[in-house]
Amino acid sequence: MKRLDRGTDKVLVGRLLAGDERAFEEFFEVYFPRLYRFALARLDHNADAAEEVVQATLTKVIRKLHTFRGEAALFSWLCTFCRHQISAFYRQRQRQPRPVELMEDEPEILAALESLSATADFDPDEQLRRKELARLVQVTLDHLPPRYGDALEWKYIHGMTVKEIAALLDIGPKAAESLLTRARQAFRDGFGTLGRGLAEAKLG
Repeated sequence: MKRLDRGTDKVLVGRLLAGDERAFEEFFEVYFPRLYRFALARLDHNADAAEEVVQATLTKVIRKLHTFRGEAALFSWLCTFCRHQISAFYRQRQRQPRPVELMEDEPEILAALESLSATADFDPDEQLRRKELARLVQVTLDHLPPRYGDALEWKYIHGMTVKEIAALLDIGPKAAESLLTRARQAFRDGFGTLGRGLAEAKLG
């Protein structure tokens, strides 16, 4: 899949606004599949719903391209629209959004995730362990303040920079770094507490 360098975002948007046909082909080639994966993880892996949400997102984005200023990466900007569309999807169906898995970078958690990921798919015991770990991550994320959960998700799932996260939260980069530090600590504490509780329940 073709990827665009972040430095070309504003150039691409300029070409789109000028009606460049090739720019539209590049835009959809790069961003439709990325947004589709973004939506799919939040729509309980419902392929039809993800496609519907992404199409609606891109329709809105095309009308709002003139508002893109380049403070954040184009994909980060697109994800903001997609999140709103996903929320609308759930509101229309009177359902709660599905929590997503967070890949935390704390050494012990990352090591556990990597070792579980390396396990053969046909091993049912390891599949169960991996599923349990993912559930603990989700529960921990759900109990964090919303801004903490969002910041961690943007950084560790989507690989956004601190500057991009700051732009999405409308705060300065130093404030974003400070928020990430607090969010990581809150996640580590919450994850550890849940893990200990689960182990004690099993022993009991």
